[in-house]
Amino acid sequence: MSAHTIYDCASLGSVVRYYDATPKPPARFTKKVVAWESRNGTGRLVRKEPPRSRATYSSPACFTLHEGDFGQGGVIIVSVRRTWSVESDLRFEIVERPAIAMVRVLQDLGDSPELLHLAENREAAGRWLARNSYSRAYLEEVSADEVGADVIEGRAAA
Repeated sequence: MSAHTIYDCASLGSVVRYYDATPKPPARFTKKVVAWESRNGTGRLVRKEPPRSRATYSSPACFTLHEGDFGQGGVIIVSVRRTWSVESDLRFEIVERPAIAMVRVLQDLGDSPELLHLAENREAAGRWLARNSYSRAYLEEVSADEVGADVIEGRAAA
């Protein structure tokens, strides 16, 4: 799939794989492996931003994948996120979609919401929100209609 298809079809909370179709170099070539890993990986879709047009600048639509958190003792030190333009030359595929009755914890930032957490149910989302205070956070349940539309329109996870 193209980046544009991910932007149009993938729902927040989906796990997305990105790759460039090149083979992974041997481990002894550490710089080449690092470069390859920067163009091949997976992440959870946490944000989709529409295109922007200003008087002196315009940018295409883009989406952000959350690849992981790193820290120690329950304290997150670094959160790794990558933002891809819909014009990216990489290939993408949806690995997993949120299941029915899962609950997204979202926060409004600018023109589009950002996924803060994906919980198994409303109770778990409430507990997470109680432990992590966000002033503009709200809950959104993954509905059967949303999952059904993905299946009917042929957007099932690859």
